[in-house]
Amino acid sequence: MEGKLMHERYDEMYEASMRYYVQDETMESIARHLKLSRSSVSRLLAEARSSGMVRISVEAPLGSSSPVARSVAAIFGIKVHLVTVGDSAPIATRFERVSKLAAALLRDSVDDGQYIGVAWGVTLSNIVPFLEKRQLHDATIVQMNGGTNIHDTSARHVAAILQALSATFDARIVQFPVPAFFDYAETKKAMWRERSVRLVLNLQARLDVAIFGVGSIYARVPSYVYTAGFLDEDELSQLKTEGVVGDVCTVLLRENGTYEDIAMNQRASGLTPAELQRIPKRIGVVADPSRASALLGALRARTITDLVCDDTTARALLDLFDPEDKRARTRDNVTV
Repeated sequence: MEGKLMHERYDEMYEASMRYYVQDETMESIARHLKLSRSSVSRLLAEARSSGMVRISVEAPLGSSSPVARSVAAIFGIKVHLVTVGDSAPIATRFERVSKLAAALLRDSVDDGQYIGVAWGVTLSNIVPFLEKRQLHDATIVQMNGGTNIHDTSARHVAAILQALSATFDARIVQFPVPAFFDYAETKKAMWRERSVRLVLNLQARLDVAIFGVGSIYARVPSYVYTAGFLDEDELSQLKTEGVVGDVCTVLLRENGTYEDIAMNQRASGLTPAELQRIPKRIGVVADPSRASALLGALRARTITDLVCDDTTARALLDLFDPEDKRARTRDNVTV
């Protein structure tokens, strides 16, 4: 009996939604047709949105069209989804508005049967509270970088992100139970031969969509990679000596986009920029102007296809270019 009532409820939600959103009927008209009160129709429509039956989005096929967004898009050959926040906005406001847009973009970018890659971090922690439920069929959330360290301060943080995404999309979770950084490169090589690890690596190679933040050693809002015990003081000092400015998926980057000769990357467990480039859609999210140099490195390493950021961060990114250099690269359509 309960199943029958639930089925009837879904039928009413569907019919009310079709009439209201597709056929442009009023709530009063729908109420008369379904023999319900107007408030009952309103509740049906609200439930249809919260359950994922109805999705409302503001479509921007080519990303944002502001001059700043167009400049970044032209230089790097990517789509730019820009939030106007203003230079004086508090950092919490900046993160909130960018996270809302990133959550909406991710929700509209995933589909049934897909493998969805996720890298944990401060940015993803800010995004997941704004995700609206969308039930997918046979989708899988795949962790893209290991998250354990000797202090074990991040285990709950990583699990919370994965669980939130799983609940949002009704998707399976594939965790990657390895350290963010191995103590020895030889240990990583040995672990990469293990069947349980190979299973995750094979799924990572099949990702359809990925979402991640850009970590920064110099960020105003500290990145977990550099503050949660993954690296000791000597290692952090060595990274700065090597010119490292940040990371994507815990793979360390310089501002010029190079990463292969950074010694610590032989111990890193995340997907490299070259491996990320196999993923058709790669959503990079940045909401902090102090991460501009790390973002530049990530873009030069071609880790991002869709950038979600705020206007101040985008301008800080452009300010890192010499004006003549910017004009030449845009004119010649060169991706840097």
